[in-house]
Amino acid sequence: MRRQSLKTMSLIASAMIVLTACNPADPAGASKTLKVAYQKTDSFTALDTMLQAAKQEFEAANQGVKVELQPIQANDDDYGTKLALALRSPSTAPDVFYEDTFKVRSDVDAGYLLKLDSHLEGWADWDTFDDGAKAAGRADDGGTYAVPLGTDTRAIWYNRKVLENAGISLPWQPRSWQDILDTARKIKANDPTVIPFNMYAGKGTGEGSVMQSFYELLYGTGSALYDEDAGKWVVGSAGFRDSLGFLETLYEEQLAVSPAEALDANVWKKVFGEWFPNAKMGATVEGSYAPSFWQDGGSYEWPGYEQEIGVAPFPTQNGQAPGAVSMSGGWTLALGAGTKEPELAFNFLSTALNKKNSLAFTVDSSQIAVRKDVAAEKEYLDANPFVRDVSELVSVTRYRPATADYPRISAAVQEATEAVITGNKSPQEAAAEYDAAVAGIVGGDNTVRK
Repeated sequence: MRRQSLKTMSLIASAMIVLTACNPADPAGASKTLKVAYQKTDSFTALDTMLQAAKQEFEAANQGVKVELQPIQANDDDYGTKLALALRSPSTAPDVFYEDTFKVRSDVDAGYLLKLDSHLEGWADWDTFDDGAKAAGRADDGGTYAVPLGTDTRAIWYNRKVLENAGISLPWQPRSWQDILDTARKIKANDPTVIPFNMYAGKGTGEGSVMQSFYELLYGTGSALYDEDAGKWVVGSAGFRDSLGFLETLYEEQLAVSPAEALDANVWKKVFGEWFPNAKMGATVEGSYAPSFWQDGGSYEWPGYEQEIGVAPFPTQNGQAPGAVSMSGGWTLALGAGTKEPELAFNFLSTALNKKNSLAFTVDSSQIAVRKDVAAEKEYLDANPFVRDVSELVSVTRYRPATADYPRISAAVQEATEAVITGNKSPQEAAAEYDAAVAGIVGGDNTVRK
């Protein structure tokens, strides 16, 4: 989802220090330490800034307690891997950590997350959180194991100058997949050096290949990845094949980036830092957080980007109802199941996610607010000119299946897109291999053909 640097570093191991003020609950006077693990990259520092502020606020209110921040420098996929390794051992498991919503249920099943219901009952702020956002932290037992930081949607971001030069009327709003292809072909015909329409694909960009590409296509056909009512994974879907077919057309006609570029995990850096600012890309499918890269303090500051960029909903396949589709994800804060200080750990979590800190983080990272009081703040509403447009997409958004099997299913989808854009397999062949892979992961009895 949000593009991150691939550079990784090990978790910071800070030694405990003795504070001058003695904690009354600790007669020996030794300080208590809370370990907080989270993601930080050269393009994503908003969370680090927020947690630094929360650390200062929390330590001032809790004499004798030290918060040890442990940033993990990694992209989304590598962060998940390094966090999972840390969670496996009591000696390295953090007390509080940054958790992707789609990992919540699998990590609950693995025994890594602490159930929060008893803590949430006494936290007045919990009532200010949107009910839909709360659901992202729930597990199969109905309990809540994580608290949302923010959410997002997906849309088409386009360069107004590129489209104008190709004779496309603005504001642009494609009504079908065919409209996208027609526009992309006009852009290519006008200037062959411009990349007309980017959609991520392949394993290199990980979840970006599904959240900012394939799922917009799949759900726009009327099909789905998972049948919620039956509790089974969908196979044999015509919509799945059609979605792969659209990617095949896009890449075969060189309307997207080259396959080699698509398989580069860092291709997003060129999208945001080079191609868009230099009017060398027509459009890309990306998250509502896109402006955070270009705004003041962003990784690729672009003065005046507000006048150069437009945003449009991604259309359904043939313009059928509801007319557009989006995907939503988001991240949470969770507590380690093995924390020795659950009350202190939750107090830190609630400090980090109070109104002041939530507002600062939501604005800095161009997130969609999950707290109703934050969503009503003028600072949030004025943060960037696109916040209202991307927030409206919540009405047509979809979410990834929050099951323990999902990460492996996602990997199989990514493999299918890679096989197609590289020309190694036809959409039909790649879809058939996906169906077989799903049956191998969950068992044939847990699939449904439709």
